[in-house]
Amino acid sequence: MDAAALQQQIPESILPYPRGSYNRLKYLFWKFIYPFHNIVRDVLLFFGVLRHEGRQDFHIGMLASGRKVEDFLKHLEQHRFGNHLIAWKDEGEDISVRRLESFERQYHLRIHKDGEVRGHYEYTPESHPILHIKEVSMEPRREDFLAWVGDWVTLA
Repeated sequence: MDAAALQQQIPESILPYPRGSYNRLKYLFWKFIYPFHNIVRDVLLFFGVLRHEGRQDFHIGMLASGRKVEDFLKHLEQHRFGNHLIAWKDEGEDISVRRLESFERQYHLRIHKDGEVRGHYEYTPESHPILHIKEVSMEPRREDFLAWVGDWVTLA
């Protein structure tokens, strides 16, 4: 199965309804903008308004030999990872999933065509779009990811 079809089969990560009027306004704004986000992102990238190249930091490892991406995704679903619809697309990326900690923070995991797995902990784009784009407070949180990926990934 190709990556686009796999990405569509992953259940959507459901953003929790936040506390506070300002966060609730942001929540409602994103509910409206979700369908247009990727188109706008791609246009802004095309015209150079935004830049995103290569792969983000925080290499975890490689998908273990003999393991299938489809099965790994089912494993990640059991650990509350869901489709990350509004993420950057890294070079060679096939799959993007996230585990929401709250309205404000998330764990973001990517699986690349070559089997490389990368992940980081960050602000959600919904809560702090500018800080998210600028990668402010992005952390490796490697031990957390290792607990979830188990023997599905050969460590770097």
